[in-house]
Amino acid sequence: MGSIIAHSPTAVTRCGIHGYHETLGIDQDEVSFFWALHSDDESAVQAAYRIVVATKSSAFENTGNSLAAPNEAIAWDSGKVSSGSQRDILCRPDGGFKSTCAYYWRVIIWDSQGMQSQSGINEFFTAYPRSHLLPPYSMNQTYMPHTSLIFRTWFEDQENKWRAVWLGDGGDKPIYLRKAFNLSKRPSKAIVFASGLGHFNLHVNGRAASNHVLDPGWTNYHKTVQFVGYDLTDKLVAGENVLGAHVGNGFYAGDQGDRFFWPMYEDNTYVRYGNELCFFVELHLFYEDGTHDVVISDPTWRVRKSATTLANIYASETHDRRAYPCGWDAPGFDDSDWSPVKPLTGPRGRLRYQSQPPVTLHETFQPIKTHSPKPGTICFDLGQNASTMVKIEVEGNAGSEVVIRYGETTYEDGRISMPDPLFKEFETGVYSKFTLGDVKGPQAWGPDFSFTCARYIQVDGVALEPGQGLPVIHRAVGRHVSTGSRKLGNMQTDKEDCNALIKACYWSYASNLFSYHTDCPQIEKFGWLEVTHLLAPATQYIRDVEALYTKILQDILDTQESNGLVPTMAPEVRYMCGPLHDTITWGCALCFLPEILLRYYGSTHIIPKIYQPAIRYMEYMQTKERKGGLIEHGLGDWGRDIAFGNHQANIETAVYYQCLRNLETFARIQSLESDAQRFKEWAERIYNVYNKHLLVTDDPERPYAYYTSLDEYPKRDRTAIAQALALQFGLVPEKHRSDVMKAFLDDTSDGRIRSGEIGLRYLWNTLADANRPDIVLQMCRQEEHPSYMRFLRRGETTLLEFWQDECRSKSHDMLGTIYEWFYAYVLGVKPTGNAYKTFDISPPYVSEFNEVKGSVSCPYGDINVIFKRSEDGSIRLQVTVPTSTIATVKFPAENSCVDIERRGSWRQKAQGNKVDLKQGTYSITIPKSTA
Repeated sequence: MGSIIAHSPTAVTRCGIHGYHETLGIDQDEVSFFWALHSDDESAVQAAYRIVVATKSSAFENTGNSLAAPNEAIAWDSGKVSSGSQRDILCRPDGGFKSTCAYYWRVIIWDSQGMQSQSGINEFFTAYPRSHLLPPYSMNQTYMPHTSLIFRTWFEDQENKWRAVWLGDGGDKPIYLRKAFNLSKRPSKAIVFASGLGHFNLHVNGRAASNHVLDPGWTNYHKTVQFVGYDLTDKLVAGENVLGAHVGNGFYAGDQGDRFFWPMYEDNTYVRYGNELCFFVELHLFYEDGTHDVVISDPTWRVRKSATTLANIYASETHDRRAYPCGWDAPGFDDSDWSPVKPLTGPRGRLRYQSQPPVTLHETFQPIKTHSPKPGTICFDLGQNASTMVKIEVEGNAGSEVVIRYGETTYEDGRISMPDPLFKEFETGVYSKFTLGDVKGPQAWGPDFSFTCARYIQVDGVALEPGQGLPVIHRAVGRHVSTGSRKLGNMQTDKEDCNALIKACYWSYASNLFSYHTDCPQIEKFGWLEVTHLLAPATQYIRDVEALYTKILQDILDTQESNGLVPTMAPEVRYMCGPLHDTITWGCALCFLPEILLRYYGSTHIIPKIYQPAIRYMEYMQTKERKGGLIEHGLGDWGRDIAFGNHQANIETAVYYQCLRNLETFARIQSLESDAQRFKEWAERIYNVYNKHLLVTDDPERPYAYYTSLDEYPKRDRTAIAQALALQFGLVPEKHRSDVMKAFLDDTSDGRIRSGEIGLRYLWNTLADANRPDIVLQMCRQEEHPSYMRFLRRGETTLLEFWQDECRSKSHDMLGTIYEWFYAYVLGVKPTGNAYKTFDISPPYVSEFNEVKGSVSCPYGDINVIFKRSEDGSIRLQVTVPTSTIATVKFPAENSCVDIERRGSWRQKAQGNKVDLKQGTYSITIPKSTA
């Protein structure tokens, strides 16, 4: 396939740093770069690269055209490296990065023809890479002031240490803090680092500092406290400026008030990390003359109680607009009646940059139905269940109280309902109360420090029209709140029920991604770890989760216990026991997520950090072995028949085996060959024990080999999940693979789902390997549960927690692994090399789908697929392959004759069951005779 177009330059497109979404507070002494390329030339490949990192953007004036001699501004220069690598490029400057310093970097690449291209100038800003201290804390200033000699060494090398002080009022109710300061001139750059626990909103000169909400991310605050970086360069002025912060409780100092708070509901397992809301900030100001000033949180700040008097993270706030100090965050405000702040000791955890994407607001849902079931109550149906921070606008007399409730289910009259009788308190004890102020016109309210999942809003104490003696409600909307990670993919088919299921999966996923992957955004909000690795292969099609999953791994490290145990959730905001605390299918996230980052993003930056903790976890699991190597003490296939434990030996031992295989991979990446051999032999031992106890080859009643569970030992069963686990984890001896697949198909031929959440992903993937979309869709469309379509037929717009008509939670994504099947099998895009360097496109030829289209933005660029089956039986494909990748397009038959046209280039015929395509956009026609 030769190109007939002239050679054209290759453009360097998206550049970034592995593990970071925003880059305004890098606190490591090394980073790993990546970039993408674009070329219209089919044969264009990167032959070499050079990366230059400098402390001044002017250092790049000559590097675009020549290899200029380094100057004093250049902090690191890779030199010209002969390599096609575009990801995982380590940058480790001698002596590390300077503190609170702007760095600029550029990529220069050469293609195989020697032509040179360069990226734009990229930028990041450092915090304190070598500081292991929290901000300085306040001791007794009478006897031990900061100037005391005993603190001298703590304040040496101040350029590399935090300077700000944690502040508050000493209480645990929401607060406002402010500081006015004057600037003689505008700075050329202004970067602020700030944190407030549990959550804070930063303001500058009367405006929000960013579009973030719920900063900082949830962590184990005894181990890690995140700070956030904001660029305020365009928000500061010469003259008076004001920094302000509104601080609420979050999980750091959770406040139940008189409402529902789950960790205190069932077993009182919640323990506060701290009892004082606290805040710190450093504003770094840089000027054209090279000077650098810092404004910090210190005792000169002022504080007062917030008009929000309750900030319960479980969607319950109380706000009295009469107490709101209008203009408190803007210049010219008189804060003379505010109190001096109190310097506080603050949290125990180490400060780390909020490297994961921030939580932000996205779509706004307008009501599709509004009605009043009784006087004074107005109900709104938003049409879509989603994680939300609601917003209302009401107009009425000062002192009027409005109560806002939200839910995923309603009674027949539209009022909020909790269908699970065990959680009726969620129905009555989750609400916000808004008291109107003395303001003319509509007044808006939305929560500052909490969110929920809701399709329905119920507002009490209002009317739709004036004249009823009640405030008038003008507006009620849901504002979708979720991770700010980059959106990547979409797809649709010609089957409307499938499109509805794809949409329900999307909203279930999007509603559970925050600063960690929650199990549900409404009733629990916990960081259960099984969803992180089970749903990651699907999530990566629609969101860039590399930075989020890097942060989750830090949460896991912070939560790991001294004996090596990795608990089932991280961070632990509720404390569990037994298998709900110690289950390898949850804890394995420590070993699975780094491999997921390698597979989907080509990233190894986290592997050295998790390597020893992962070994300790495997050594802990070794103490749990039974029968020479089986693991069977956990939750099994959780979610089958609600919460029925089964298949422990099959599932948990297979996961144990995969953890060991991953450790072998991690060891080889680090050139630790003796370690790699250790884990290889360890895994081989588990492989042999697994087959010794679970593989059946001598059953006279069945004409094939199969796997049994030990659920009713010595009785043998032959479930689809037992077969799927063995097949998907590579545990089946080659000579028995066809037998085990037959056993699998025998147990799925009736089209019934018999799986909990753990086995479900492997069920779909095995049906994909068997090329049986008919069985998958039959399972989805069952009239009775288990059935996805039953959810949709009943009007649900997200997935429920269990296979039930009514559940306590209706936005649980744990059953949503069918989403991966749609992208990998129906759209047909599946990576085969790390970061999609190579990938398959295998459209659903043998299926009921006649039209499928979609796109996936992989690390190297956009993959687009359009599949159409004509009435005459012929098939047309349109495929876009990103630069630097190779797509293997599969065809329906061994001898398929296809016509391939590369846009703007060539056209030719090919024969066979597949073809490899380099970068470009292609139209492929498969005649009926070979389709």
